[in-house]
Amino acid sequence: MQKLKSVLVSIEQSGRIEMDVLQKLTQEEKEIVNTLFHENLVSEALVFLEEMDTDAEWHLFMERAMVSKKQKFPFWRPILKYAAIFVGVMVTGYLVFRQNDMVNQNPISEMSIKLKMGNDNVKVIQEESSQQIISASGKVLGVQKGNRISYKVDSEISELVYNELEIPFGKIFEVELSDGTLVHLNSGTKIKYPVKFLNTGKREVFIEGEAYFKVAKDKNHPFVVHSDQVDVEVLGTEFNFSSYKEDTEIKTVLVEGSVSMSNSLRPEDQLVLVPGTKGAWNRVSHHTHEEKVDVDLYTGWIKGELVFRDISFLDMAKKLERSYNVVIENNNEPLSGKILNARFHVDIESIDDVMKSIGELHSFQYTIKNGKITID
Repeated sequence: MQKLKSVLVSIEQSGRIEMDVLQKLTQEEKEIVNTLFHENLVSEALVFLEEMDTDAEWHLFMERAMVSKKQKFPFWRPILKYAAIFVGVMVTGYLVFRQNDMVNQNPISEMSIKLKMGNDNVKVIQEESSQQIISASGKVLGVQKGNRISYKVDSEISELVYNELEIPFGKIFEVELSDGTLVHLNSGTKIKYPVKFLNTGKREVFIEGEAYFKVAKDKNHPFVVHSDQVDVEVLGTEFNFSSYKEDTEIKTVLVEGSVSMSNSLRPEDQLVLVPGTKGAWNRVSHHTHEEKVDVDLYTGWIKGELVFRDISFLDMAKKLERSYNVVIENNNEPLSGKILNARFHVDIESIDDVMKSIGELHSFQYTIKNGKITID
């Protein structure tokens, strides 16, 4: 395994395969190297090898690979075709069975905050604890304290490496990126970001859900938020961004500074927002529009507040489900279209309190059982 590592390091540094270097390897390992090189997976393979504990694991893995080859099962290429990184080859190898056994014994709860640091490397974040965030190669990337992860600006990373955070319903979380940008993440949100921004190009992140950004100023490296077909670009500002899949619109509300909002389907619809305005892109019509808004209606969730103004119960229910981690089944059709105004605090009012308050305005019966609310 060490010989294979050294060969892959040489290829990663030179960008090509030196035939004299391959002489150190077995025929089977040469085939592996050629496949990895042509699939552009050399860097990922090095990460995978770092995660192997012993040479014994490597030999077991190779035995499995050779068996599949003798059976004329195309072991490498189909796996690499569907795997994001080299660790995906474990799907047909010995190691996957060991990992599956561990997962079955200790399944990750849907209520857990999850930090994905590789294709199969998922760390559960405990909000009441603290820990270092360490890469597969042993480098310290940052630290988690309570409900925030802060990444180091000076971590020993020279290439673009991504982490992904997933926040479940009923929780909010914060991540401080390596440039000092602070991101508040709402319930039911996923965000993908580099563990360290490089000194070239733009600072780019990818999001599904809702987040409030306090972007660190850097005029040489614009900050870009990507979601679906929409891009929001800034140099340094504060804004709220919402892109839940179940919502018909992707929305940006500007609090401070200036942002540019565009979409790939209709580039001519680019907006430049000023503070106190909202830009929205419709997933169905693909049109973009802007309007003046009360920013507090869109940013109160950071403090646990849920503020609703002129909103239908149908849309209100979606937000309540995310914030309280419940399922709302509404069998009262007239209620769906009722327009409501309300303000709640998730740390003060329970979901039962919320339903009672709404029921005082529009009478209905409901039951709550095992996290499911049924309205009749």
